[in-house]
Amino acid sequence: MDFLKLAKGRYACRKYTDRKVEREKLMQILEAGRVAPTGANRQPQRLVVIESKEGMERLGRCTRDFGAPLAILVCADTEEVWQRKYDGKQIADIDATIITDHMMLQAASLGLDTLWICMFKPESVREEFGLPANVVPVNILLIGYGDGEPASPDRHDTTRKPLEQTVVWEKF
Repeated sequence: MDFLKLAKGRYACRKYTDRKVEREKLMQILEAGRVAPTGANRQPQRLVVIESKEGMERLGRCTRDFGAPLAILVCADTEEVWQRKYDGKQIADIDATIITDHMMLQAASLGLDTLWICMFKPESVREEFGLPANVVPVNILLIGYGDGEPASPDRHDTTRKPLEQTVVWEKF
């Protein structure tokens, strides 16, 4: 599949069927996250796969429940993350974001729908899933089979700013 066609076809799915995600597909999604680039190849990602009813109920206490049958809690190990020497910036959020994007697009390529969630209670997530102090929750990726009509791939023509508003050449 053409990459832009895949990227434009992916949408934020907010309603799912109860159909389970096949293990083979889940493993391909996790592999896409594994091969994603990270700063200095430190691979600080720590992924918590949540697919049991009890696990999804615990997740529902931390964020809104959209009825997905599967979630991946994307975390970063702050003891493994690369740090820029010039200003000390740790790139845990950047690494986790790249990994999430790879998994999200892999899911789309397999006919699955996703929702990327950053609106959650971090301390609740930490407690519900037993995260050690050095592991920080960054985002949650819901995965499943969407229930309803997917968003149009043409929506970007009206919902995204034109390139001229977001790109400069050579100097700001």
